[in-house]
Amino acid sequence: MAKVAFLGLGVMGFPMAGHLAAKGHEVTVYNRTPAKAEAWVARHGGRAAPTPAAAAEGADFVMACVGNDDDLRAVCLGDEGAFAGMGQDAIFVDHTTVSAKVTRELSALAAPMGLGFVDAPVSGGQAGAENGVLTVMCGGSEADYAAAEPVIAAYAKACRRMGETGAGQLTKMCNQIAIAGLVQGLSEALHFAEKAGLPISDVVEAISQGAAGSWQMSNRYQTMEAGKFDFGFAVDWMRKDLGICLATADETGASLPVTALVDQFYKEVQAMGGGRWDTSSLIARLRKLG
Repeated sequence: MAKVAFLGLGVMGFPMAGHLAAKGHEVTVYNRTPAKAEAWVARHGGRAAPTPAAAAEGADFVMACVGNDDDLRAVCLGDEGAFAGMGQDAIFVDHTTVSAKVTRELSALAAPMGLGFVDAPVSGGQAGAENGVLTVMCGGSEADYAAAEPVIAAYAKACRRMGETGAGQLTKMCNQIAIAGLVQGLSEALHFAEKAGLPISDVVEAISQGAAGSWQMSNRYQTMEAGKFDFGFAVDWMRKDLGICLATADETGASLPVTALVDQFYKEVQAMGGGRWDTSSLIARLRKLG
């Protein structure tokens, strides 16, 4: 078993760190709001640290799941950052969805310090984190990945190295691009069925058995029909991720017209007060339009 620090105890990080403790790893946690770290310790044991550096002292692996590029820099850098507390050959594993640019920046800073770095964004949402069945897309050296994978396995059903530093983040962007178009298509199909007077459950039972079937259809159609949107990844987070996708597309020359359009649709959902609704709330926008 390993000594592990976990930085960031939000809806994803809290259960992910819990799975590490359940697997027998020695876990130290840090959270910007100390009360959350104390609550985690009360439930799972281990200990809480006052700074990322203090959490990272003596750790074999430092896992992070924070908000955005700036949040990641904040927990990594400076006198109180994780890099300052990590020892030679320790490996930093970042589960945050951030830009490949910041990933490469931090990896380049870690290397001269003798630290490993794996970018490892996740897919599966809050339910995947709670049930320990996340999909993890990794970038970094083969050696760093091979060392980190058995630890990541505590909360993953699938984990794969996609290439060198940044490849995990780029793969996560592919994931978000695919989901954006899929959820809009599903929303339009269900909205069309409603307007046509068709029973939603019967429609889904029929079309889900063919090429139109998807995880989103099987797991979200009932809550979408009911107008309940508190089941998973929030619109605010999705817009952050799509912003990363679109900025990276500008850098690489990729054309993402549907992604750009759906991003604006999510902006409209935010204006409806749905920033914390889950991503299936695109159907609420269609209902408002008629």
